[in-house]
Amino acid sequence: MIRRASTQNVSELTWVKSSYSSDGNEGDCVEVAIATSMVYVRDSKNLPGPRARFGATAWADFVAYTAGS
Repeated sequence: MIRRASTQNVSELTWVKSSYSSDGNEGDCVEVAIATSMVYVRDSKNLPGPRARFGATAWADFVAYTAGS
């Protein structure tokens, strides 16, 4: 299930850009931040915009699916 992230200290998260989401254009990235039992995802072109929030199990399932495992 994807939930819209609340305003709970998401500004304090450490965001990491995916090395797979850009074709050389630095503005074309997906960023991920890990918090206690949650993973947040945002568009680097819209930092204050919406963020998706995944539970740890949902994120692990998503990563496994996209990796083809």
